[in-house]
Amino acid sequence: MFSFLDALVLFLYLFFSLALGIWVSRGKKTLQDYMLGGASMPWAAVGISLIATSVSATTFLGAPADVYGADMTFLMFQIGAFLSIFVIGYVFIPQFKKSGVQSAYELFETRFSKSTRRLAAIFYSMHLLLRTGILLYAPSLVLSSILGFDIRVSITIAAGIAIFYTWFGGIKAVIWTDVLQFIVFFGGGLFIFIIIAQSVGGFSNLIGLASAHGKTKFFDPSLDPSSARTLISAGFAYAILEIAIRGGDQQFVQRYLSCKTAKEANYSSILSMVLGLVVSILFYWIGAALYVYYSVSKVQNLAPNTGINEVFPHFIIHSLPSGLTGLVVAAIAAAAMSSLSSAINSLSHTTENDILCKADNEHKSLRRAKLWTLLWGLLGILAAFFAATQQGSLLKNALFFTGLFTGPLLAMFILAFFTKKMQSFAVIPAVICGMFSLLLFHGIPFLKITGPLENILSWPWMPLVSLCVTLIIANLIHFISIIISQITCKSTHPTH
Repeated sequence: MFSFLDALVLFLYLFFSLALGIWVSRGKKTLQDYMLGGASMPWAAVGISLIATSVSATTFLGAPADVYGADMTFLMFQIGAFLSIFVIGYVFIPQFKKSGVQSAYELFETRFSKSTRRLAAIFYSMHLLLRTGILLYAPSLVLSSILGFDIRVSITIAAGIAIFYTWFGGIKAVIWTDVLQFIVFFGGGLFIFIIIAQSVGGFSNLIGLASAHGKTKFFDPSLDPSSARTLISAGFAYAILEIAIRGGDQQFVQRYLSCKTAKEANYSSILSMVLGLVVSILFYWIGAALYVYYSVSKVQNLAPNTGINEVFPHFIIHSLPSGLTGLVVAAIAAAAMSSLSSAINSLSHTTENDILCKADNEHKSLRRAKLWTLLWGLLGILAAFFAATQQGSLLKNALFFTGLFTGPLLAMFILAFFTKKMQSFAVIPAVICGMFSLLLFHGIPFLKITGPLENILSWPWMPLVSLCVTLIIANLIHFISIIISQITCKSTHPTH
């Protein structure tokens, strides 16, 4: 159970996170310092921050549950992550750096129009707010069950600390607290894995038993697109989602721009991919270890109706030594705080830079950016409260919003990079069509509306579907506009 020592460890971690965020960002700040760290952040810290933002508490809790109930085939996602690094390094980062933009979506005004820039920023903000609510709610649900707090109290405490240091220090506070949070996050997982391995007879015995029961399967060469656990889905279709997030998500782009050069930004991107692979392997192995611990070696018994999502929290509460439980709870809180702080900092930047497009003096812009940080933080808490009222699958809801916005946004970047005459009147309706195309394959899960083609493609395909529809519609409208223009020109200037 949660002891006084555990509570002390958790309190000290939360206090140190707050103190670190304030200390690293002390001194006078300009808007560029607040939003981009003066474009002088160390690439290693940026790389760690990228992965700390990416993994979230769903990795800490969800990855072990997935392997406990199935196997490690979702490790094939790392193929998509590996492929995405090349696209980001050769296309996206150089484009962002040489264009001199201050945000991901500023590029759309230069290439298309201010309305296109605002539309992209609004879509991104909607997606990130809804996703943040889910990412904040899920770990708070576990924290409330461990600590005995009401779920809303857990959400508010974790969010309040993250909001304060983000409001005070901006991106510098976010990046350096992310480094601390990643250390606690990864260290907590490593300690758990070592403890379980020792409990079941050592690492070699654990590996042998997990393998014998099918938990170490990590590759499925099947080409079935209806299953997410196949090479074509998890290995290749997922690459589009990785490219969309790493290349078009302001949380990532903001960190690339905080590095001194494109080369250092690429180093940070590669480091985040490598660390992502290491983290995935660790937490998938925790899931396999938990299966051996409870279902094979039967070191302890679970209640008959324990769901796979409840196994890891049960282990944390009942099987960890005093002090380490507090560290693991701190790791869960760290993941939640990292997700929120990164989100509200990016949302503040996007609002000030891309939605308002303000050109006021430095002091007014910085003051507004801080106010937006507070507002988005409060909206993030409300989004988490809303997520707590939903009865459906949180994962399915999160995947719906991710597929809804990331594919069309990636299409906008492709059109901006690789077309010269495409106009905003073709891009905007194409984006809307791309979003609506997902209703055929995914429905609307939180409204319990199913799509007529829902079982044909698994969820990794959703960004690819919306991407392709957006590109096709945009080029079709552009082609039709050219035909109409030529016909109009001929009718206005008839040949004799």
